Amino acid sequence: MSFQDKIIFIVGNSRSGTTMLLRCFNNHPKLMVLNELHFFEQLWSTEDKGKAINVEDAIDLNSKLLLTQRIGYQTHDQNHHQFDNESKEFIASLHTTNITAEYVFSEMMKHEVALNGKSIVCEKTPQNVFYLKEIFELFPNAKVINMVRDPRAILLSQKNKWNRRNLGADYMTKKEAFRLRINYHPITLSKLWNAAINASNLFKNDVRLISVRFEDLLNQPEQTLQTICKHIEVEFDTNMLNITQESSSIEKDSKEIGFKKERASNWKNGGLNNTEKWISQKMCRNNLNRNKYEIETIQPNIAFLFYYLLSFPVKIGMALLLNLNRMKNIFETLKRRMS
Repeated sequence: MSFQDKIIFIVGNSRSGTTMLLRCFNNHPKLMVLNELHFFEQLWSTEDKGKAINVEDAIDLNSKLLLTQRIGYQTHDQNHHQFDNESKEFIASLHTTNITAEYVFSEMMKHEVALNGKSIVCEKTPQNVFYLKEIFELFPNAKVINMVRDPRAILLSQKNKWNRRNLGADYMTKKEAFRLRINYHPITLSKLWNAAINASNLFKNDVRLISVRFEDLLNQPEQTLQTICKHIEVEFDTNMLNITQESSSIEKDSKEIGFKKERASNWKNGGLNNTEKWISQKMCRNNLNRNKYEIETIQPNIAFLFYYLLSFPVKIGMALLLNLNRMKNIFETLKRRMS
């Protein structure tokens, strides 16, 4: 089953970039970006494609999606059954006996956007870059925006992401902050960055996908947004430029309006040691060059390098344990993310 409705998917290796685009899009009269629904990978795997599900499972799935959309993915209140009554009415309103998980996903998104008075569905889950094949099969009219960011900037962001709890994200639980802290390792993140770039490169000639550098959005916001709007076939709205300064892992949230160009080079101003940067550059060199990122001439600290090499299997093992509930099919997820 494929769905002919045009849905915009915002994916990539830059969560900061996709979040900034969310704020831009939500200022447009027609566009609404849903929260990170994590349908692919966490709630659906390729073995589920086209499989009919019963009404009870459809209600449960819709309730999980509503929890993420209405309350959030990292919140204290994770009881999705609070939405069961609403989900029962919604599933009954679909008037079909052939319910699949992807159909519930599609209809739920359209319903939420309509409830908010918008007309174009946008879904922002960065990890969906690993599911582009499935997205284009299920949604042949989809438009995809792939956000790319310098891997060294991502290292800095992810290294401090656990501290978002103290910078304005008071919804984040202590458990989630701990998971984010364990997730950080320069080798792991460099491998994931490469995997995301390689996954998007498989579709670089597909006219439905456009890749955008986060740095270009910061430095030339109006020109970059006009290019994006042309790609998704909507008229550019100047209100898209009026975004607040939020979601940074190294700065407190601010209601200041505009784009902070200095965020593009924050990683050069401390927070990362030379060994972390050297590892990233060593592992990502080819894709850094392809995406026109400058490579610094630096040398690693040998003691730090041995530490990162020795700690890598320990850190990745702990991260795997803490993220098991976020993967419906662990083998499929690891294969996609570590390829």
